[in-house]
Amino acid sequence: MSTLDIRGLTATVAGKQILNGIDLTISSGEVHAVMGPNGAGKSTLSAVIMGKPGYTVTGGQVLLDGVDMLALPTWKRAAAGLHLVMQYPTEVPGVQLDAMLAEALRDRGREKDVATLGATLRAEAGRINFDEKFLDRALNVDLSGGEKKRNETLQMSVLKPKIAILDELDSGLDVDALRDCARRVMDATREDNLGALVITHYSRLLEELRPSRVHILVKGRIVQSGGPELADVLERDGYATFSATFSA
Repeated sequence: MSTLDIRGLTATVAGKQILNGIDLTISSGEVHAVMGPNGAGKSTLSAVIMGKPGYTVTGGQVLLDGVDMLALPTWKRAAAGLHLVMQYPTEVPGVQLDAMLAEALRDRGREKDVATLGATLRAEAGRINFDEKFLDRALNVDLSGGEKKRNETLQMSVLKPKIAILDELDSGLDVDALRDCARRVMDATREDNLGALVITHYSRLLEELRPSRVHILVKGRIVQSGGPELADVLERDGYATFSATFSA
């Protein structure tokens, strides 16, 4: 059982306050969706959790099983069990997918998994309909947007993190790719006890990736939390109601 505990998190970007006190707890097997309008701070939240350069934490804590993640460099946060599925996956010419994953597994002390990595990659590719020809390419090079998201999902499945942060997984995906990726994440919550923080604008992702809790983020604060039905309210009424409540 693992827990990501975010307490009173505040952060700035280029001197501008973006996060204004985020409190959020995600445990193994849970899916938490964070939804909000453009500029609410959703992607900033994911960047701060993972330690992306350019973001300054001005207060609060991010704890994974009691360990202070903010005190660690990004690679150690990943090795500890955090994983980011990026909104815009980066192309890395010259670095093969299997080589990158082998090094990541070694950093996690999983030498036995390195020995069977080829078979694992093929099996995972099959589960999300990711063409095996892409397994031999440099990381994300010459892949379409949907293929990159499948690739990100495959990496998550192989590494088996404690907590995965999905930053707009649905961005740029067609219906089939969305279904494949979302269902693989849901399978991981059951098979590997993955906890997931899902950042999205739209409720369509949540039709496949059913959350335990939904949180509405407005102006850097979570202004309301509830069950999956909250996404339905948002779909019907939009963000205006929540923004007005916060402003009041």
